[in-house]
Amino acid sequence: MKFFQTIRDRWRDFFRKRRFAMLNATDNSEEWHIHLSPASVLAGFVSFVLLLFILLLSLIAYTPVLEFLPGYRTQAGRSRENIIQNIIRIDSMERVLTDMMTYNENISMILDGKMPVVRTFISSDSLRTSKILVKPSAADSALRIQMEGDGPYSLAGGGGITPQSPRRTIELVTPIDGIVTDHYDIKEGRFGVKVAAAAGDPVTAIDEGTVVISRWTPETGHIIEIQHTNSLLSIYRHLSQSLVTKGQRIRSGEVIGYNSEVVNGEVELFEFELWNNGKPVDPEGYILF
Repeated sequence: MKFFQTIRDRWRDFFRKRRFAMLNATDNSEEWHIHLSPASVLAGFVSFVLLLFILLLSLIAYTPVLEFLPGYRTQAGRSRENIIQNIIRIDSMERVLTDMMTYNENISMILDGKMPVVRTFISSDSLRTSKILVKPSAADSALRIQMEGDGPYSLAGGGGITPQSPRRTIELVTPIDGIVTDHYDIKEGRFGVKVAAAAGDPVTAIDEGTVVISRWTPETGHIIEIQHTNSLLSIYRHLSQSLVTKGQRIRSGEVIGYNSEVVNGEVELFEFELWNNGKPVDPEGYILF
């Protein structure tokens, strides 16, 4: 009982107020006084520490006070430099990606007989681009007339594109095993050959190159276009499935898709076209079907 009585007395003393007075040394008169208890002193100390913590936290968060601390400025400068370098790298990657997209779009437009475009960067913002039509020059127009005419340098004449040598012909892989039913005839509007092959047979790339188009249309089914070296472009139409994507690098003889499946008892004939320097050529002069 004495133990609990002692604790109760000390607890009361903790909250009991004491009077602190300031006396005049001359006449011993009281000039100022205050009533305090141990509990009020502890509460005041805790409040002061909490206020000091909030003040320091606000200074660190909203002022550059840390810049004046030894060692912190060096680390902050390194972090800032790393952020700037990462932003520059991202901007460079966006430029390269934009150039690649422009290149692929120009190839598609050239194949469709349209004018290519060129992107010019605006000085105020490297990410904003504007498209301007590439206007042909007088020299370019004269060269087009010379190459598309009947002269010695005509693409369609004897001085133009000729079938490649037998060695080069053998190097090109046959895209599909079958029988040629419709031969190349530019006068009849046939820019390639039609091959009768078994439904679902694999279709292979004639040579190594890069896929520039891989899409599906209701008229031609899956169509694949591959850009090869020596300005050769191969086109594969009426595929039931495409195994490649735009921009993919293809090896010679690699399977890129499958022939059309049987629909209503009929199978769509596989069509193959070969273009050289933007002009259609006879695939049978290049490939042994």
